[in-house]
Amino acid sequence: MSHLDVRTAEPPAPTPEDLAGAGLRAFFNIAKIWRLTEAQQLRLLGLTVRSTLFAWKSKAAEGPVKLGSDSLERLSNLMGIWKALAILFPQNEVADQWLHRPNDNFPFMGEPPLALMQFSLEGLAQVRRHLDARRGGWG
Repeated sequence: MSHLDVRTAEPPAPTPEDLAGAGLRAFFNIAKIWRLTEAQQLRLLGLTVRSTLFAWKSKAAEGPVKLGSDSLERLSNLMGIWKALAILFPQNEVADQWLHRPNDNFPFMGEPPLALMQFSLEGLAQVRRHLDARRGGWG
């Protein structure tokens, strides 16, 4: 009978539900730092019903959450935006100001980046691509 050597055993890979739960927990922490209203959180996550937002928050606090591909893509873009802002603007206050202040650069057209992010999944992706290009990388 062979025994598993715990020194060489790898932990199981996280499931999509594990990743979704972690992504939502990160999002709700970021939402506090960015001072997002409930309405802004709903739009960023592509939700229309407040009860879904509260259910996701509650489930994420407990662990894994099952989400659809649209929601996972939104979370991925939000995490990418968070990462790029942290690299470009190491001080949270500066990153927060960048999100909330009108911006004349393309693709914002005088609106705050947060407005474009709330418009659609493509708006989130545009802001992420803009920031990734500014920082000089995609990874």
